[in-house]
Amino acid sequence: MSKAIAVLGSALFFVVAPLVLAGFVPWWVTHWEFRPAFFGVDPTRILGGILIIAGVPGLVDSFARFALEGLGTPAPIAPTQKLVVTGLYRYVRNPIYIAVVAVIFGQAVLFADWRLLWYGALLWLFFHVFVVMYEEPTLEQTFGTEYENFRTSVPRWIPRLTPWRAS
Repeated sequence: MSKAIAVLGSALFFVVAPLVLAGFVPWWVTHWEFRPAFFGVDPTRILGGILIIAGVPGLVDSFARFALEGLGTPAPIAPTQKLVVTGLYRYVRNPIYIAVVAVIFGQAVLFADWRLLWYGALLWLFFHVFVVMYEEPTLEQTFGTEYENFRTSVPRWIPRLTPWRAS
């Protein structure tokens, strides 16, 4: 796949998946209306803003790496030709899923909406099952030892404190 096609495919998938999951659905649930802060503590909203601000750039960076370095997309129907192990992937194997859930949890805390907390938790559970049942076996089959080295060195969900360097 050429870089141009990979960029276009990633951009399309970005609109279809993360923008719907972390943008449209939370808006549909909350209409982005503020409710009384969780536990009556207004400063908790700052945490929500931090989660959103941290998640969005990580999401965009990861999508860009799939297209520009991996020559593919995050979509299973147009996967990368190369294993992406740079950027946030040096710290954690699934930064896209983490970023999407962080943005959803951020909105839940910002708008103080318990429904979004449940939605984010259920979506993370779906991501976990998808990663374990489909994504990891597929990557192992596709990239073999290269993926196995990555998988044994970089955690699935809790980031490393220091960046991993592929040998």
